[in-house]
Amino acid sequence: MTIGEVSEKYGLTTDTLRYYERIGLIPPVPRKKNGIRDYDEKSCGWVSLVKCMRSAGVQIEPLIEYVALVQADKGLERRKDILLEQREKLLAQAEQLKTTIELLNYKIEHYEEIIPKNK
Repeated sequence: MTIGEVSEKYGLTTDTLRYYERIGLIPPVPRKKNGIRDYDEKSCGWVSLVKCMRSAGVQIEPLIEYVALVQADKGLERRKDILLEQREKLLAQAEQLKTTIELLNYKIEHYEEIIPKNK
């Protein structure tokens, strides 16, 4: 796939895709003989993973470390630790969101009780 096709498929700009590759957030993308990026299934898998993680708020630094370890084919324990750490952070965020939603629901119910219904 071309960078344009990947951009459209994943809803990321071509600049973002190039940036992710440049900083090591995704491994180097295979290229055609003329130097044009040629995203394969594996490259698209990385784009999908990074987009998912970034959308959830996972920071760039641990993802870069994770990608580097995978590329070096080492650090299995560290890779697992990175994923566990990120999961814990996301679970804490989810709990905070749950608490906030409960507070909003309480406030909305309060207003529904005191605002007269239009008849």
